[in-house]
Amino acid sequence: MKWMKFRIKTITEAEDIIISTLYDIGLEGAQIEDKIPLTALEKEQMFVDILPDGPEDDGIAYLSFFVEEKEDGSLELNGVPSSRDTIVKQIEEELEELRFFMEIGEGSITVTETEDIDWINNWKQYFHQFYIDDLLVIPSWEEVKAEDRDKKILHIDPGTAFGTGMHETTQLCIRQIKKYVTSETELLDVGTGSGILAILALMYGARHAVGTDLDPCAVEAVEQNMKANGIVEESFQMMIGNIITDKEVQDKVGYECYDIVVANILADVLVPLTPVIVHQMKKGGIYITSGIINTKEETVRQAVEAAGLTILEVTYQGEWVSITAHKD
Repeated sequence: MKWMKFRIKTITEAEDIIISTLYDIGLEGAQIEDKIPLTALEKEQMFVDILPDGPEDDGIAYLSFFVEEKEDGSLELNGVPSSRDTIVKQIEEELEELRFFMEIGEGSITVTETEDIDWINNWKQYFHQFYIDDLLVIPSWEEVKAEDRDKKILHIDPGTAFGTGMHETTQLCIRQIKKYVTSETELLDVGTGSGILAILALMYGARHAVGTDLDPCAVEAVEQNMKANGIVEESFQMMIGNIITDKEVQDKVGYECYDIVVANILADVLVPLTPVIVHQMKKGGIYITSGIINTKEETVRQAVEAAGLTILEVTYQGEWVSITAHKD
């Protein structure tokens, strides 16, 4: 499968209007490249694979649109046969009209041809089975080797939600869960993503788990991963919403009913989360946190202690930190 890529150089302020304008002529699914810093909400929603600070925003943006080539090399736009030059001319005309009432920057267009774009599945080439200590993590598109069939196996597909187990923060949480989970454990997973931590807790014997997440995509990812691992529906309940600020979510999750709360999220989210989440924990409950870059360790320590919890253990992997605490 071949695609024609139309790439426009513009400015960040013009991104939305250009995308909307070109949508009307049949160009959809824009790929955006810019250096705009993450918003507070975007940072809050990043639970696992934490990005480093990026380059300074220079105001420049690149918008790429892809049109599939037919077997004979022709193109089609809005159901109408077209050509490379025709599409470029249409884009140029739309950009020139926009210039009359707004700044769009350079507005140059480059055209290249690319092959075998599979937006949903291309990332799979980078995710293969691996071990976390004695646990084998394997995606659905790979086979379990004969020598591994007697091992503890987690079948996980991240989909559009975070959490494959590859990140150090997830591995730190997994090791702590294994230490503290029992057959009576009620577990709350804040920022559950793909559901990996709650699913593993259930595989290691927990009685029941609840997961919360801000991203609705997590619901489908969790459902798929539950099925892949034979987790029965009634043992894992998913809720979408912000447990830090939404009283309705807090009430629905419940108070003083969890033996373990695990939160693998940003340190800057753990700080406001901790004084809230202590109310969901049973007396004697365990609080497992990670997603903490080493430079933020002291900040999270202080938040945990200020919430009245006793720190039991601090573990490290690479530049990441996990803090485990106890509710006295």
